[in-house]
Amino acid sequence: MPKEARPSTGEQAKQHAFAQLRQAILHGEMAPAQRLVENELAEQFGVTRASIRAALIDLESQGLVERIRNRGSRVRVVSVDEAVAITECRMVLEGLCAAKAAVAASDDQLDQLTDLGTAMSKSVADGEPVTYSELNHELHVRIREFSDQRTAQELLERLNAQLVRHRFQLALRPGRPQQSLNEHLDMIEAIRARDPQAAEAAVRAHLTSVIEALRD
Repeated sequence: MPKEARPSTGEQAKQHAFAQLRQAILHGEMAPAQRLVENELAEQFGVTRASIRAALIDLESQGLVERIRNRGSRVRVVSVDEAVAITECRMVLEGLCAAKAAVAASDDQLDQLTDLGTAMSKSVADGEPVTYSELNHELHVRIREFSDQRTAQELLERLNAQLVRHRFQLALRPGRPQQSLNEHLDMIEAIRARDPQAAEAAVRAHLTSVIEALRD
């Protein structure tokens, strides 16, 4: 990064490094267990080592980075057992959001969910698992947003960030998108029917299926 383009203060530099590193991890550009060398990252992002170190501490608090004694930092490895535990927490929070969305969503927002369901169906029919995975993620985000449950949204954003690798792996598993699609369409149908109990049950059924797939 050219010198004049660097963030001007220590806090800005840390936030710049944090945002760039977080994006790289969430997009799979940095793999689990990949070492995060402060000198290299400082040069790559055009900030000081101190800014990188502070950014890594923040990423560690979000569960995306872990420090290994005498070896420095690396992208956190989320085991299957941890992924299952995180998904169990998601089940409660996302069930709540779906129930809230069934009551609070506007007609326009319900139409947006329907459009997403249509796009998801097309991606499965066209054999595009990566597109399906992205739409899957967007659907869950929209439901959370439409629920107007800010606390649950913030908690779920942190939980879901730790599951990116597992989400993509499941999307690429033969037959999984087809099964997952039906579960998501059930969620959309229940929310469109403005039935909070059915919406919560549909989310729980979907995430129970995710847990079973993780354990396979």
